[in-house]
Amino acid sequence: MSRSSVFAPGVSKPRMRSALRVLFLAAEADPFLKVGGLGDVAGSLPPVIRRLGADIRLALPLHGGLRSKGFALQLLCKLELSIASGALPLEVYTLDGGELPVYFIAGEFIAPDAPVYTSDPQADGFKYTFFSLAALELCRYLNWPPDVLHVNDWHTAPAIYALSRNRAKGSFFAETGSVLGLNNLPYLGHGAENALAFFGLPAAKTESLPDWARQLPLPLGILTADRLVAVSPGYAAEILTPEFGAGLQGLLQSRRDRLTGILNGLDLQLWNPQTDPHLRQPYSPADLSLRQANKAALQMEMGLQVDARRLLLAIVSRMDYQKGIDLLPEALRRLVERAEELDRNWQIVILGAGDPLLEAAMHRLEVDFPHQARVVTRFDLALSHRIYAGADLLLIPSRYEPCGMTQMIAMRYGCVPLARATGGLRDTVRDIQQSADSTGFLFKQAAPPDLTGAVKRALRVYQNQAVWRALQLRGMRQDFSWQHSAQEYLKLYQELRDGRR
Repeated sequence: MSRSSVFAPGVSKPRMRSALRVLFLAAEADPFLKVGGLGDVAGSLPPVIRRLGADIRLALPLHGGLRSKGFALQLLCKLELSIASGALPLEVYTLDGGELPVYFIAGEFIAPDAPVYTSDPQADGFKYTFFSLAALELCRYLNWPPDVLHVNDWHTAPAIYALSRNRAKGSFFAETGSVLGLNNLPYLGHGAENALAFFGLPAAKTESLPDWARQLPLPLGILTADRLVAVSPGYAAEILTPEFGAGLQGLLQSRRDRLTGILNGLDLQLWNPQTDPHLRQPYSPADLSLRQANKAALQMEMGLQVDARRLLLAIVSRMDYQKGIDLLPEALRRLVERAEELDRNWQIVILGAGDPLLEAAMHRLEVDFPHQARVVTRFDLALSHRIYAGADLLLIPSRYEPCGMTQMIAMRYGCVPLARATGGLRDTVRDIQQSADSTGFLFKQAAPPDLTGAVKRALRVYQNQAVWRALQLRGMRQDFSWQHSAQEYLKLYQELRDGRR
């Protein structure tokens, strides 16, 4: 076993490289384990960047449940991570085959039966700090100093903080630049303070951070990363404000020259209505009339009246306050109170799980609107595909949305998005009243009256099927592939490497 520390002294020799080297760290990645949007990013972006010529490699914790999914893991090495109190053993596994090298790290703090995220913030703090530093130790074992260390959110931000504290000493990582991806700023890593101290990462001594943030992983990563990347241009601008800055807007404003926004992409093979095996009837923009069979099938599946004339609304979302799900009950009641007949001509299908109180509020809609509302409170990927392919209008009332993929999926499937004008939603959805190249509907305030007003607008537009069909087709023809985003990341990596040298 290696007893070398993560950052051994000594300047490495100049080296010739055939490709830019990138180590990509994340808490989750599809298809291994996926909980949220980060899993989509980490599963889709690195392979596309690798096809562009970079030697990018992905490292993940060996979470509980991964072994049971049937992946053929091979032990690569056994190492030790040196800390002040001794050495911690760790193991690294890989997969045979595949275009992208993927490393799975196991060790004392990565419990073999634990989920990706637990309800114990201190345990998660130890797990992810251990993983972050172990990933750097793996680079030393491989004799593979990356040009760029790309980490995501608070879970892997300790790797950047550790890098910044040691590379100035002329370490193995002397030329390694760092990129911190900001997928959801308010999750700062509260509960990880003891873990950082245990692994020898002290609180920052700087006035740039407020006192409460000086030993939290994400603020420390923001303080010390070479580049910061929000997952949409809109979110990059929003986090500079008190409303969205999570108390760090001052620090972010001071580093705005290092901050950029790169819109996430979409896996176009996974989300393709022409080849989707979950659909009753495949279709494309060239034969959009075939889509109606999926609407009828969804109405039948959910026990709703089969009626092409009714606007079929949908929500596919986590049940979370951030997602604005709590706005829906009052918004729907406002829609029918003293309403014209047109404003009652809708149905809604809701799919999602999360906050028990929000789940209960959604189920009450089935009581309030027994002939119009159906709710499924579970994770069901196949059903989500059928909803995107069958619903007419997808509601996305988020209070904030760093990027969002559901609106991109909806457009690709001809399901018109209706979203709050925030973050990546505003970057990707163009309102029918504001753009000749419109793709959906936007509303300003996260409030029931604004949501109601937007749905009323959609109900009226839906009466003109020629206009509605044009909306659908413009959405389906948007290019949300990862290719453009990957090229922007590759350019950023190259600039960072050249700057470090």
